[in-house]
Amino acid sequence: MSATHHHEHGHGHHGHEHDHRGHDHRGHAHGAGNERRVLIALWLTGGFMIVEAAGGILSGSLALIADAGHMLTDTGALALAWIAVRLAKRPADDERSYGWHRAEILAAFLNGVAMLALSAWIIFEAAMRLAEPSPVLGGPMLVVAIGGLAVNILSFFMLHGAGDSLNLKGAALHVLGDLLGSVAAIAAAIVILFTGFMPIDPMLSVLVALLILRSAWKVTRDSAHILMEGTPHGLDPDAIAADLVKTVAGVADVHHVHAWSLTPGQSLVTLHAHLVDGADAHAALSGIKARLGSHFGIGHATVQIEQGACADGHHNDCGEKQH
Repeated sequence: MSATHHHEHGHGHHGHEHDHRGHDHRGHAHGAGNERRVLIALWLTGGFMIVEAAGGILSGSLALIADAGHMLTDTGALALAWIAVRLAKRPADDERSYGWHRAEILAAFLNGVAMLALSAWIIFEAAMRLAEPSPVLGGPMLVVAIGGLAVNILSFFMLHGAGDSLNLKGAALHVLGDLLGSVAAIAAAIVILFTGFMPIDPMLSVLVALLILRSAWKVTRDSAHILMEGTPHGLDPDAIAADLVKTVAGVADVHHVHAWSLTPGQSLVTLHAHLVDGADAHAALSGIKARLGSHFGIGHATVQIEQGACADGHHNDCGEKQH
């Protein structure tokens, strides 16, 4: 048992090294430029978030405060994107054999929970203001909201040219969503300036809060799923087992399939493969790993090879060939 397990981890370790070499190669080509673009967008968004929050407090506009809250979600998303680019450079160590990638997921979960609380507060405050309307200074509100729109457009174009990483695309979508919040605040300011209809401010702040709520719920749900070692979306353990039996020569049965995610883009699998009598264990192992990589996009797999007769058909009792 021990010899087999050691051998299999040797294969897994080799695959792990191969994956990281590929990652580093791409990082040299794009990492520095991406990091700089994300950092600029982060400072733009985070800096103007403070201006917008202050403008909301001074003008009495809940829509501006809500939009500042949405910019806070953008700042969190950009910070996560920047952290991910930075952490990808850090090698695995004895305490973190998979490296630092999970730090991004933990930060995303905390960010999502904070945003859920913020959106709930905005909706509560809007209800209070609808019951008892308070005056809003339309002029300062309009100036700050237009500034927020300009910053969001600039940040979006910074991120749009920063590569095709899923992480960066997610950050760009956050900023694009915030454009709607800025437009809502501008619309509320124009209505107040021309009609004096104050309730439009809390009404549109609820719209922005719902935008925050939608993205915060998705981030919280997805990050919690990864932290709970949930099966990656689109991967079915039973389908993996059936596919390997069908496509890899010498594989009679696949069981104990466990799949989870390190990050949204990195899936890991462990499984037991029982071979037909006389099958080449090394060829089967190579075939399984190749199929997992090409068909399922799984770069990290630990495969336990089992050979010999099974007692009463129970695979846990299968004898293992040490090689």
